Amino acid sequence: MDLFDFKDGREGYYGQFGGSFLPEILSATVEELKACFYECKKDPSFWAEYEQLMHQYSGRPTPVTHLPNLSKQLGGAQIYVKREDLNHTGSHKINNVMGQGLVCQRLGKKRVIAETGAGQHGFATATMAAKFGFDCKVYMGEVDVKRQRPNVFWMENLGAEVVAVKDGQRTLKDAINECMRDWVSNMADTHYVLGTACGPHPFPEMVSYFQSIIGIEANRQIKELTGGRLPDKVFACVGGGSNAMGIFQGFFDDDVELIGCEAGGLGPGLGKHAARLAYHDASVGVAQGFKTYFLQNDDGNMLETQSVAAGLDYIGINPIFAYLWEQGRVRFEAATNEEVRETLKLVMRTEGLIPALESTHAFAKAVEEAPKMGKDEIILINQSGRGDKDIFTVADALDDNHWKEFIKEKAQEYGA
Repeated sequence: MDLFDFKDGREGYYGQFGGSFLPEILSATVEELKACFYECKKDPSFWAEYEQLMHQYSGRPTPVTHLPNLSKQLGGAQIYVKREDLNHTGSHKINNVMGQGLVCQRLGKKRVIAETGAGQHGFATATMAAKFGFDCKVYMGEVDVKRQRPNVFWMENLGAEVVAVKDGQRTLKDAINECMRDWVSNMADTHYVLGTACGPHPFPEMVSYFQSIIGIEANRQIKELTGGRLPDKVFACVGGGSNAMGIFQGFFDDDVELIGCEAGGLGPGLGKHAARLAYHDASVGVAQGFKTYFLQNDDGNMLETQSVAAGLDYIGINPIFAYLWEQGRVRFEAATNEEVRETLKLVMRTEGLIPALESTHAFAKAVEEAPKMGKDEIILINQSGRGDKDIFTVADALDDNHWKEFIKEKAQEYGA
């Protein structure tokens, strides 16, 4: 399935979704980016350079790991995990930013900006900027700055300037808005390293292109581990959707069910979650440069979202998934905060893995469906990130008294 062929002639559209809805002032910059990106795609040496960089710098290929203890306990399908948490910086985000770093070099830009929610994209962008020698500014909602302080610490110490956005809900969508404003003012020397497969064309295609390395590896690896078998189901969490696009691309042409797992938050009800498609609360609209399903009211004003995972509380979904959902190729489910908490404890104690809260949404739905499947069936989960970054949020979610006492003691030690 070549999603980027644009046979209908509408470049950057997937069915009715996608496009590029930007102020005229950005047109030349976006055209410059698009031309450079397509030049890179056509150049076989570019992908080879990218793969070599990811091998030497990030540790790719990341392995696929069988989870025998969890599989046995659930009594159904055999569960395997694609270990994107083992990347340098701890998530799949490094795949995209290193690729965009190479594009930025070709463009001759010296400054990069980025938005971030969970902080992993900001952390990865700051890392990339340090390696390539770019100036870096990261925009992050004030709410997310507070709940993702460890990532903010690393971004700042890597040399990035972190700006806490105080507008709106002070989360990811507001950080994206601030990035757009910065880009408009600094087009000549600045590249916007958009972190997920959303936004105006060519970003959904470009981010998906770099993240496809996950699925390319996973398809080969799972067959090596299972004697040539493909998984029956592949699960991945979906905020904007870049990690899911990454792993799903490896199986689009196969008879494999693809399940995107959104943030169910507190459960169904407007303002209580960030499940655009699973709860059918979103409607089609245009915002932040592209057309897709957004959580919005009848006047087109964006609704509040809620999730225990900072990286999943985005109001929209990437336009490729909007199209694939309408085509019936990808199924969407939602995991609630409580389901995520319980699943995280289960996975930690049965397998010693600590997935990020975002990734745990995918685990939650896989854990729910695995017992209903046969013992000879196979599930593959994309563990898109590691959970140690979430220690403050996880400890609070799990109501860990020992951690609370530690924080109190540290606060007293620093005179707080």
